[in-house]
Amino acid sequence: MAQTAINNKALTDKVARKNRIRHFGVVDFFILLFLSLWGLLILYPFYNAVLVSIVPNTIYQRSQGFMLIPPAITWDSYAFTFKNSLIFTGYRTTVIVTVLGTAYNMAMTVLCGYALTKTGMPGIKVMRFALIFTMWFSGGLIPYYLQIKDLHLTDSLLVMVLPMGVNLMYLLIISDNFRSIPPSLEESAKIDGANDWTILLRILLPLCLPLLATFTLYYAVERWNEWYHAMLFIKTSSKWPLQNVLRTIINDVNMLATMNVPGQARPDVQGDSIKMSSIIVSMLPMMCLYPFLQRYFLSGLTLGAVKE
Repeated sequence: MAQTAINNKALTDKVARKNRIRHFGVVDFFILLFLSLWGLLILYPFYNAVLVSIVPNTIYQRSQGFMLIPPAITWDSYAFTFKNSLIFTGYRTTVIVTVLGTAYNMAMTVLCGYALTKTGMPGIKVMRFALIFTMWFSGGLIPYYLQIKDLHLTDSLLVMVLPMGVNLMYLLIISDNFRSIPPSLEESAKIDGANDWTILLRILLPLCLPLLATFTLYYAVERWNEWYHAMLFIKTSSKWPLQNVLRTIINDVNMLATMNVPGQARPDVQGDSIKMSSIIVSMLPMMCLYPFLQRYFLSGLTLGAVKE
């Protein structure tokens, strides 16, 4: 009997494999081919950016901006980028702003989103309307600059953290997701003696972990790419974030390209290679972070969708 069961299982597995192979038809082949070509088209610009950053200037000019395999490799563009001492202070500032800013963003977004679920609280509709109103209207740049100046945040790292507390779109999605959780969970927790902090931290947040991980990454990317507030309010170069430092480096190499110093050899790089090396330097840390949160993306985004 045991041998018969084993034979039947093997036969069943064989039939299942044949059915899977049979289901892969001509249409599936063309779909797979199209998606593969589409994936290559998406990946090639990044691959080309890496090539431009590591090939000598003369080879890059001969290739006219298109190549598959670099015939020669040079690290002059990266050496030029890291020769500037501000690159390390820029990394330090950006890491500080990213860590503090992301934690601040998520704390404000979660707390405000949870508060908006309290429909019985007086003035909640007015508060929600006031938040949505800011999506279409703002006070303008000059009042904003004067406000930052009056708060004594100019030339401070906090100017890249405190003013951007909440992304309203993320806030509304998280609030709607909190509201979609059955109220019976919160009611049963209150019967057991739980307060609002316990309900939020031990019930709601674990249920929304994929959504929170997704928005944490979004906030981290926004903070990592911060440059606007630094351009407006940061005067000390040692406090510049990475993006502003890289912008300065690119301007320097463009200026050196127009200068001809007697007796000094130019590095075999040009503005495009410096730009591409700067892109790689700035995006590499975020690329290393993506794989750890990738599994949360699909479930996190669908948690904010409309539910029947």
